[in-house]
Amino acid sequence: MVLLFSFSGKAQDANNATDSDKKAVDIATKVIKNMGGTDGWNKTRYIAWTWRNQYHVWDKYENKFRLERDTLVVVADLNTKQGKAYSKGKDISDSPQGQKLIQSMYPVWVNDSYWLIMPFKLKDSGVTLKYKGEGKTKAGEEADLLELTFENVGVTPNNKYVVAVDKKSGLVTEWSFYRSATDEKPGFTRAWNNYKTYGKIKMASGRAMDGDPKMDMSNIAVSQNIPAAVFNSPLPMKRL
Repeated sequence: MVLLFSFSGKAQDANNATDSDKKAVDIATKVIKNMGGTDGWNKTRYIAWTWRNQYHVWDKYENKFRLERDTLVVVADLNTKQGKAYSKGKDISDSPQGQKLIQSMYPVWVNDSYWLIMPFKLKDSGVTLKYKGEGKTKAGEEADLLELTFENVGVTPNNKYVVAVDKKSGLVTEWSFYRSATDEKPGFTRAWNNYKTYGKIKMASGRAMDGDPKMDMSNIAVSQNIPAAVFNSPLPMKRL
């Protein structure tokens, strides 16, 4: 799986400007603007989504993260990497299983949130952008291709991505993942589509590849206010 993400919940404008292509940076700037802009992203506090049978709630302002899977609930502080784990409402934080769940929360957030909001992270500090020319997506749409490589960020900084930015919409519509920056062929290429507006920002739920929807997102929601119980309840909760 992909494990790469800048720690901050804020969209940044401090990528490796010395190494990045101006054209690539300009295109990335337009992508972020078309999705609601840096201001829209930074003013969005809570983001919730379901992916791979796991329900996530992220408080971007306080860097809290809640994960539900079946009867398991884990709530963690992403700054301290401390938290609580529950099974069927019972606190299992001190058990080996609970400790493992708590310790896994940061890399799970890194991976799963990047799969949801990657376009907002195109210009993060530590990201180098290169313009790879024009091309076509698997759907046959004309696109500009941007290559992303990384330095001293995330959990697996050796990864590389190539994202396709649609010529008409100015949005990312496809991405390719390379486990190593030196790989010539991607490990996968997936759609990035089905955009909708959530609050002040746009996000895409579609991640299908060759018609397979199992990696699509669902239950996407944003909010500025949520019940306090969301980060306190030991039992699975109603979706936001």
